[in-house]
Amino acid sequence: MVERPSGSRENASTSGKKQTKGRRWARRIVRSLVALILIGLIGATAIVVVGYQTTELPDPNADFQTATSFVYYNDGKAQLGSFATQNRQPLTFDEMPRSIKDALVSAENRDFWTDPGISIPGMIRAAWSILTGGSLQGGSTITQQYIKIMYLTSEQTLARKFKEVFLAYKLNKDLTKEQILEGYLNTIYFGRGAYGIQAAAKSFFDVDAKDLTVPQAAALTAILNNPTVFDPDVDDGHNPRLLERYRYVTQSMAETGAITPTEAAKYAKALPKFPEIEKNQRYGGPKGFLLKMVEAELLAAGFDSSTINGGGLKITTTFDKAAQNAAVKSAQKWTKKAADAADEKKSDLHAAIASVEVGTGRVLAAYGGPDYVANSRNWATTPRPTASTFKTYALAAGLEDGYSLRSYFNGNSFTPDGDPVRVRNEFDYEYGSVSLRRATAESINTAFVDLTVEMDEGPSKISKAAEAAGAPKGPGWDENTRIALGAAEVSPLDQAGAYATYANDGIHVGNHVVDSVTDAAGNVIYEAKPAEKRAVSEDIAHDVTYALSSVVEEGTGQTVQTLDRPVAGKTGTKDGVKNDITSAWFVAYTKQISTSVMYVAGDGGNANLDDYARPGDKTFFGGTYPALTWADYMKKATKDQPVEDFEEPAWVNLDRPRDDDPGDDQQEQTREPETEKPETEKPTETPTEKPSETPTEKPSEEPTEKPSEEPTEEPSEEPTEEPSEQPSEEPSEQPSEEPSGNADSDGQDSDSSSDGSSDSGGSNDQSDSDGSSDSGGSTDDSGGSSGSSDSSGSSDSGSSGRSDSSGTILGSDATSDGTG
Repeated sequence: MVERPSGSRENASTSGKKQTKGRRWARRIVRSLVALILIGLIGATAIVVVGYQTTELPDPNADFQTATSFVYYNDGKAQLGSFATQNRQPLTFDEMPRSIKDALVSAENRDFWTDPGISIPGMIRAAWSILTGGSLQGGSTITQQYIKIMYLTSEQTLARKFKEVFLAYKLNKDLTKEQILEGYLNTIYFGRGAYGIQAAAKSFFDVDAKDLTVPQAAALTAILNNPTVFDPDVDDGHNPRLLERYRYVTQSMAETGAITPTEAAKYAKALPKFPEIEKNQRYGGPKGFLLKMVEAELLAAGFDSSTINGGGLKITTTFDKAAQNAAVKSAQKWTKKAADAADEKKSDLHAAIASVEVGTGRVLAAYGGPDYVANSRNWATTPRPTASTFKTYALAAGLEDGYSLRSYFNGNSFTPDGDPVRVRNEFDYEYGSVSLRRATAESINTAFVDLTVEMDEGPSKISKAAEAAGAPKGPGWDENTRIALGAAEVSPLDQAGAYATYANDGIHVGNHVVDSVTDAAGNVIYEAKPAEKRAVSEDIAHDVTYALSSVVEEGTGQTVQTLDRPVAGKTGTKDGVKNDITSAWFVAYTKQISTSVMYVAGDGGNANLDDYARPGDKTFFGGTYPALTWADYMKKATKDQPVEDFEEPAWVNLDRPRDDDPGDDQQEQTREPETEKPETEKPTETPTEKPSETPTEKPSEEPTEKPSEEPTEEPSEEPTEEPSEQPSEEPSEQPSEEPSGNADSDGQDSDSSSDGSSDSGGSNDQSDSDGSSDSGGSTDDSGGSSGSSDSSGSSDSGSSGRSDSSGTILGSDATSDGTG
C-alpha cells in the first residue's frame, strides 16, 4: 500500500480555502464594477434625457442681429471704423446651385444626409481634449456648426459643446435636411464681409450664386473653412494654402461621386480666376490698413472671423487720433514733395511710418499707404533691408561683449579674414582708428565690420541682440561679417518697437494695436497684456542711447535737431544688387515715443530710390526725406508732451584693458567736408574748399587731466578749450523743410547713398558737414586723445586693423606718416 504523503490533506484543505476566498473577492469586485457602470449609464441617460427635454431652441435672431463691430481710437470715443454689418441675401434651397451643396457636403460632412445631426466620435474627441487640458476640437457636423453660429457662441467649454449637441439632435428632428442646409448656406461667413452663399458669390466672383461653376463652388467651400487663412488676397493672389484646400474639396467631390475623377483632375490644376472686385469702401484710405492690423491681432488672440465681423463688439485700439492724422499728413506731404521735385510718379514712391509708445508697446500711429483699396500692401508692416539702422544692434552686441563706447576699431578700408572682398566706407573715406561712439555717429562701415570680426561669433551675437530688442528674424539675416551693414530685413513697425527697447532702459515690450474688447452686453472679454522681457542691461541701454544721440547731435541725423528736444536715432540707406538704392530709413526716439520712417519705391518696394533723390543729391539718403518726414511727424506727435532728457551714459566696460586704445600717435582722423558724390564715382582727392589740415591752434594731444576710466559724471575728456578741428567754414544754416538745389542747402547732413559699394556689400550713412573727430565733437570720447591726425589717413589697411597697447595698427599695410 502506498503511503500518502504526510500533510497532504491539510495542504489541500488550506489551498481550497484560499481559492474560495479569492473567488469571493473577485465576484464582489465584478459586481461593484457592474453596479458602477449601470449607475453611470443610468446617470448619463438621465442627464441626456433631461438635457434634451429641457434644452429649447433660443431665438435665432436674439444675438445674431447685433452684427456690427465698431472700432475706436485709444480714447474709446472717436470711431476709427467698423467691421462689416452682415452682408446677406437669403436664398431658398431650390435657388442654391447643386455645385455648392455637393462641394460642402463632400468636404465638410459626407454623412450629412443620413446622420442624426451629431458626430459621436467628434463629441468624444472634444470631451477628451477638454478634460486633458486641450482646446475644444472640431469634427462637428454641418448641423452642429449651424447651431453654433445661429444660436450659440464660440465659447470653448464642455457645457457649450453638450448644449450644441442637444440642440443639433433636436433640430435634426424638427427640420428637414434641406432646411438645415439652406439655413447653413445662408448664415455661414465666407470672408470679405459676406454672409451666405449669395453674398459670397458676388464678393468673390461677381456672379449670382445660381451661376457658380463647380470650381468656383469648390473654392468658396475651401474658403469658408477658414476665411482668414484661405483668403485669396494672401500672397498677392497666390495663396498656396488655399490651393491645397481647394484640391482637397475637388478630390472629396470625386470620392463622393459628385464629379468624376477626370473632372477633379482637370479642376485641381489651378484655382478659378478671382476677378478684381471693388472692396467695400469701409477699408478705403489709410484707415483700411489699421483695420486690417486690428483684425489680424484679434485673430491671433483667439477671436474667429465671424465674431469679429458680426459679433457686435466694441474694439478700443491703441491708435492715437492726433498722431495718426499727423502720420498720414507727413507721409503724404513728403512723398509728394519728393515726387514733384524729381518729376516722377508719386504713386511709385512709398513712405511708411510706425510710431510706438515707449514702455507700453502701444502703436500710436501707422501709415502703410494712401489707400488700402487701391493697394493692400501695408508698407508699415512690410520687412525691407534695414541698412545702417541695423548697426544699432551691433552696437548693443559689442557693449554686451565687453567693449565700450571708447573701444577703438578700424576706420579704414580692409579685407576681413576669409572674405575676398574689401569693405570700405562711403566715398572711400579713411578714418584711421575710431571709437565705437564715433563709428555710430558717422556710420562708419569698416569699424562695424571690424567689431563683428573681433567678437567671438560676432554675427550670431549681433543677430541675437536684434531679436532680443524686438526685431524678428527674417530674410537677409545671413550671419556673416557684414551683418551689421543691414541686408537684414525688418518692418518699420518692428524697428520702432525694437528701438523703443533702448529708450525703455533695455526692456522690450511687445507691439500691439488692440487695447481692449467689449462684447454686445458690455462685458470686457479681452485686455491686452503685452509680453515684457529684458533685452539688455539698463546701463547698456543708456550707452546705446548716448551713441545714437551723437548721430543727431553731430552725425548723419542732424536734420531732426529742429524737434528741439533730445533725440536718439540712426539713418540708413541700402544699396541694391546693381548699386541702386532700395530702401532709406530714419529710426529714432525721444523718451516717450519711438518712430520709424522708411522709404521704398516700385510695386514690390525694390525699385531704385535714386530717381527721387533731392535736387542736388545724386542719391536718396536716409538723412534727407526720411529724416524730414520723421521730424515733421514728431513735431505733432510730441506736442504738449514734456521735454525729457535721456539718462547719462553709464560708460560700461571702461575697466576693460585698453588694448584697443590708439595711443597718442594714432589719433582719430578728422574727415574733411565736401559736397556729396555718388558712391560709384571716386571722390576727388581735394574738396572744393579744403580746410587746413592743422587747426589754427593745435590742442594738446591729451586733456589737461586724463579722465578716470569710469567717470562718475560725464567724462571731462574735452580739452579746456574746444579744439578747432572743425573746418573754418562749416555750414551754419538750420535745415529748412523745403529741399533746394544743392545737397547742403538745407543744412542737413547727407548720409550714405549705399551700403558700401559694389564690392563691399555694406551700408553707410555719412555726414559730410561734421568734420569733427571724437576728441573735438560735441560728445567727446577719445579716451585721452583730442588732436587731429594727418588728413591723408591710412589708404590701405589689411585684416582687422585694431590697435594694440602701443598704438600700432594690427595688420596695417602702413601709411605714409604711420598714423591710423
